[in-house]
Amino acid sequence: MAATPAPPEAPPKPTWDPRDPVRPLLRPTIRIRLTLLYGGMFLIAGILLLSIIYLLTAQALGANGELPFEIVTASVKRTTDWCQLPNQSTGPEFQQAVSDCLQHQRQMALDDLLRRSLFALLGLSIIAFAFGYAMAGRVLSPLGKITRTARQVAGSDLSRRIKLDGPDDELKELSDTFDEMLDRLERAFTAQQRFVANASHELRTPLAINRTLLEVHLSDPGATPELHQLGKTLLATNERSEQLVEGLLLLARSSNEIVERKPVDLAEVATRAVDQARTEAEAKGVEFRGRRAPAVVQGNGVLLERIALNLVQNAVRYNIPEGGWVHVTTETEHGQAVLVVSNTGPVVPAYEIDNIFEPFRRLRQERTGSDKGVGLGLSIARSVARAHGGRIIAEPREGGGLVMRVTLPV
Repeated sequence: MAATPAPPEAPPKPTWDPRDPVRPLLRPTIRIRLTLLYGGMFLIAGILLLSIIYLLTAQALGANGELPFEIVTASVKRTTDWCQLPNQSTGPEFQQAVSDCLQHQRQMALDDLLRRSLFALLGLSIIAFAFGYAMAGRVLSPLGKITRTARQVAGSDLSRRIKLDGPDDELKELSDTFDEMLDRLERAFTAQQRFVANASHELRTPLAINRTLLEVHLSDPGATPELHQLGKTLLATNERSEQLVEGLLLLARSSNEIVERKPVDLAEVATRAVDQARTEAEAKGVEFRGRRAPAVVQGNGVLLERIALNLVQNAVRYNIPEGGWVHVTTETEHGQAVLVVSNTGPVVPAYEIDNIFEPFRRLRQERTGSDKGVGLGLSIARSVARAHGGRIIAEPREGGGLVMRVTLPV
């Protein structure tokens, strides 16, 4: 049997959060790379030019140290301390002394030239890097505009367009292509919203009519016990269908990032969810625990309450028969608001954790009962958390049950 090929490795993720406005100072941006490229090319060219000038100057000064003349008689008047010439000497000795003196002066001139050239090269390199940084910023400014528009579009504002002006170059072509893509996306999202609104009306209306008819028949005192039991079964099925439709519509609406945000206290949201689930918890013998500290986030209160309610209801419904508890806490940790819901319950294998967030997926057959929802609660919770820029993590609890941790930006 042939071996299954290994899946391709995913590309490495950036070490910073792209949504974080404070980026690392030494982040390897294109602008930094272009600056280093421009400055590095200038520095290399400057070093080559300096080397050529130095070699040509040394050659012009006659680096071999031989004088182009011969001294016959010698008399000297000392003017400097670095050139030592004998007062009385023969012609060859004096010529050698003069040759050494000129060689020393030649070397001093070359050293001074090299030193001044290095200082000039350093100053010009700084100017070149600064100029390259400014020019790179000017060249990449259209990309910055494209990035800002894409970030605004990521916030579900599909009406934004780049409309880049300038020459008809590659960046202009990229901008126009991006604008055309946004036009198609806006039309698609508009059609989706219209479909969700129409589906909401078309699906709710017949279910509401069915519920009304069933309730009328159940209120008939002349109905036989068999019809009465059948009516209750059909009413429960109809209620489950209504929950399924509401869950699907909510899941569709919560898939986009929240645009209009208001301050919401997670402690208040969690307390309200606990109060709504208290009757069901008392019926199942489940005790609520935990301290809820204030944790204010910017978001949609209704959707955030749906997260807390879904997690609390799941914790109550998938608990142990006797002596169970649900621990609900809220706090602010490392600049983020955290909601933690943990509960007693059956042991959940770690490799099955990801399945519980998939729509209509359950871990065990006993979790498919109609009294335990329609299998969309955690999918909705994850979708709402992502729409608020947060995340939800599930971990098996030692001894059975789960620990659900929701982290949202403050």
